[in-house]
Amino acid sequence: VQLQASGGGLVQAGGSLRLSCAASARTFSNYIMAWFRQAPGKEREFVASSAWSGPITYYADSVKGRFTISKDKVKNTVYLQMNSLKPEDTAAYYCAAKNRGGTNYNYWGQGTQVTVSS
Repeated sequence: VQLQASGGGLVQAGGSLRLSCAASARTFSNYIMAWFRQAPGKEREFVASSAWSGPITYYADSVKGRFTISKDKVKNTVYLQMNSLKPEDTAAYYCAAKNRGGTNYNYWGQGTQVTVSS
């Protein structure tokens, strides 16, 4: 599985960004797709996840109601729509994937930087 994240940038507080994660694999039907983020000096943290072949999604409490994870099965792309951005959302964002029955995310894309100015 190869993952390519894009869409980061600089935005003012209250603004929006949409991150994209282009994925390549033989099949994604058994994968869980996710977004993580890591701010300078902090540990990487979970943001959102979605089963590729189902509607169930999970969000970190800090982003619930502001971020939405979605997927385009034709384009093999996972999105993270981020609205009402806050300075504390500033981080490098990573897309990741794991097998449905797996514990750890073992496929990672490169990070895309999101900077929210106050």
